Amino acid sequence: MVVAKVCGIETEYGVSVTGAEIDPITTSSLLVSAYSDASWNAIPFDLGKERPFSDARGVNLDDLRDPEIDYRSLNTVLVNGARYYVDHAHPEYSSPECASILQAVAFDLAGDEILRESVNKANSRLPEDVSISVYKNNSDGKGNSYGCHENYLVDRNTPFSYLASCITTHFVTRQVFCGSGKVGNETTRGDFDLLGFQLSQRADFFEEEIGLETTIHRPIVNTRDEPHCDSEKYRRLHVIVGDANMCQFATFLKLGTTALILSMIEHGVFPESLFIAHPVSAIKQISRDSTLSTQVLMHDGRRLTALDIQDALIEAVRRFLDDYEYEALPAVEVSMIMDAWEETIYSLRHSREKLHDRIDWIAKQRLVSAFALRHQLADGDPRLKAIDLQYHALDAQRSIAIKAGLRELVAPNTVRDAVLNPPHDTRAYFRGRVLQKWPSAVVAANWDSMVFDLPNRPLVRIEMNEPLRGTRLLTKTLLDTSNTIEELLAQLASDSFCADSLGL
Repeated sequence: MVVAKVCGIETEYGVSVTGAEIDPITTSSLLVSAYSDASWNAIPFDLGKERPFSDARGVNLDDLRDPEIDYRSLNTVLVNGARYYVDHAHPEYSSPECASILQAVAFDLAGDEILRESVNKANSRLPEDVSISVYKNNSDGKGNSYGCHENYLVDRNTPFSYLASCITTHFVTRQVFCGSGKVGNETTRGDFDLLGFQLSQRADFFEEEIGLETTIHRPIVNTRDEPHCDSEKYRRLHVIVGDANMCQFATFLKLGTTALILSMIEHGVFPESLFIAHPVSAIKQISRDSTLSTQVLMHDGRRLTALDIQDALIEAVRRFLDDYEYEALPAVEVSMIMDAWEETIYSLRHSREKLHDRIDWIAKQRLVSAFALRHQLADGDPRLKAIDLQYHALDAQRSIAIKAGLRELVAPNTVRDAVLNPPHDTRAYFRGRVLQKWPSAVVAANWDSMVFDLPNRPLVRIEMNEPLRGTRLLTKTLLDTSNTIEELLAQLASDSFCADSLGL
């Protein structure tokens, strides 16, 4: 069964402070609390149902872990349906569930806007000579990496071992169009040199083909089994291998191509001739060759470049779309994804300069090379690393990426709307609208439930196990006609249609 490719992005942002010695946890806490304090609608995120150490391979490590430390209490749900919190000494924005790729891009950009507002509000509370800066990148250059994670809804009946074997090929090679670029090389031991240029910020940090961890011994395929929905029907594929993108086009292509390939895998028609023999070494080899000429060994003994493999994936997906009726994404987006994918791989072969406004690593390499030429800097000069960092700054006055004229796919007014309102075609709509209308009644919320506190009653939990229920189409009338939270809950309790609208 091919399920709708509901998706979203979680971004851990890099932080720095000038003018004072403030540790990253405190800095991140200042950002989240500044936004939450200024927002009348920031609601605690319900951690009671979180199972981050449940493994898709059948192991559960939750009981072996220490309790969450106090800074995790800075953990809120926003009116656009997103989650905003402190995670591993970084402010993290997790976008709401989106049923289209362009929508997911818009809500990823909404996270950038929320971080900018957080910085402005936090800095207004600090002394004039102290300021916080935020970066949408994935590495501090000292052996520490932080994530930009993707999530995709997939069919629980697809064997996970098969899914992992197939999707690894794309995860290793898609960096040719969604890598953010990096000056230098580094290791998890903290070793670093400034020589060379890479396609990906994250490739240096992957040490395993498959596994549960996200911060040590990072695997190319993460096995976290925490679906946040009906676990009998669905799986949430948690993807940790990607870079954070400044280019909207790269984000669109990253999400869109992955969604299509996952659908092909669900149908069981992924070409096994495209399995890579040694994925961990291959992801690093591809990243460290910006000429894109490196060949990696396939299981069948052939040697192919990343572009060869991507061409083969395009051909396989086109066959899949021709052979099967496809409804997991809007049809117009499927056409956009396929056309953009094919054009991008062709341009990477023949005229990659055309992609300088669409692909981050190309845009960054162009800027770094121009700066080095202008100032006659040798390869390895630390000023080139500074250009790398400033490419990812969220501050519009400092960000080189923002000034570089990157192609926009989503209009600014659409992004502003995504800051304040939830997507209309997933359960995030119900979550966000309830938070807008009755924030004081909500004790906590999670992706798949909300908890309400009513006078003289025990806490009431409403389950939302279906990602494609709770939409505007199904719940707008219910929400509009309920004058109080008591009326809303009464309708859900007494009316089977209302209950069905949330998948109860």
